[in-house]
Amino acid sequence: MGEESEDDMDRSLRWATEEGRGLEFFSIRSLDQGLVAEGVVIGPDSGVPYEGLYGCSYTIRCDARWRVREAEVRVAGGAHLLLRADGEGRWSGPDGAPLPALDGCIDVDLTCTPFTNTLPIRRLGEALRARQEIRVAYITLPGASVMPSRQAYALLGDGRYRFESLSDPFQADIDTDADGLVMRYPGLFRRLE
Repeated sequence: MGEESEDDMDRSLRWATEEGRGLEFFSIRSLDQGLVAEGVVIGPDSGVPYEGLYGCSYTIRCDARWRVREAEVRVAGGAHLLLRADGEGRWSGPDGAPLPALDGCIDVDLTCTPFTNTLPIRRLGEALRARQEIRVAYITLPGASVMPSRQAYALLGDGRYRFESLSDPFQADIDTDADGLVMRYPGLFRRLE
């Protein structure tokens, strides 16, 4: 990594699921090489009916250009997933074995948190003035399985972005703050102040 981060970020915040059964504590901080984001989630799998609750924690490390370099997810009493990326779209598991199914994915999308929407928003920046299609490593919970997914983002104006899941037709207009962190994701998440 070794790049200087132009962002000096040190924030903590909380999100709740809109139906009220899930809660996340989140922190992000700048490092010399980029950023590290950590979250602790208690709640249902967002958008998917799931009987009972689960808890998980995650750590996502990005380089200074907001490209995911490592993602780790631990489900309490269950699954553990560790992925590493080169920032250019090639991924490997914890043993270093390549994961060719994820080729071309730069970002991750973790179903339990709105933070992962920030990754392409910050990474693509001004390019989002036009709709951008991307591939992401999509991680579902509580099983912590990963698969590639096609998505699109576009800036609608003033901190509002249109998110589209192209692999599983869905769209939402997401409101963010000045750092690109989600304030409201209609139907799924809302920031607690």
